[in-house]
Amino acid sequence: MTTPRLLIVGRLRKAHGIRGDLVVEPITDAPDAVFAAGARLFVGTATGDPAPDGRQFTVRHARTLGDGSLLLSFVEVADRNDAQRWRGRYLLAPDSALRPPGPGEVYVHELFGMHVELPSGESLGDVSDVFELPQGIALEIELEGRRALLPFREEFVRNVDASARRLVVTPPEGLFE
Repeated sequence: MTTPRLLIVGRLRKAHGIRGDLVVEPITDAPDAVFAAGARLFVGTATGDPAPDGRQFTVRHARTLGDGSLLLSFVEVADRNDAQRWRGRYLLAPDSALRPPGPGEVYVHELFGMHVELPSGESLGDVSDVFELPQGIALEIELEGRRALLPFREEFVRNVDASARRLVVTPPEGLFE
């Protein structure tokens, strides 16, 4: 039996209440499907690797909170003390349970190491890190020891070629000087 390819779909932020509920930051554009009652999710790391103990959770109930986060209860989490120990961990789902990325789309974990260039073909470096900020995703681009943060927004990221592992960008003036 082959192990499914797992992708990060959420981050366990904190325990909520006394019944073992957890506040989850969804990292997917289909949270209603991914976190539906009965869904099986794997506990994992920030790099998308499953936890060494192979722990899995089954969603019992999900509710959206006002800030866009989710309040989830899991069959396997009995109370607040149990919920507290999962804080800061990531939730992973098999790629077969997710909608595949469309043209010009990538999963966040695929951005690491992508080559970044201007429309002229001039190299700006490679994506060395990805930050999930309140304003959205930001790419750390490194070239010859210099680093710059570029928001992953349509006005800056013009083309995403997942198969070539390349991003074509038009950064704000002065960002790479």
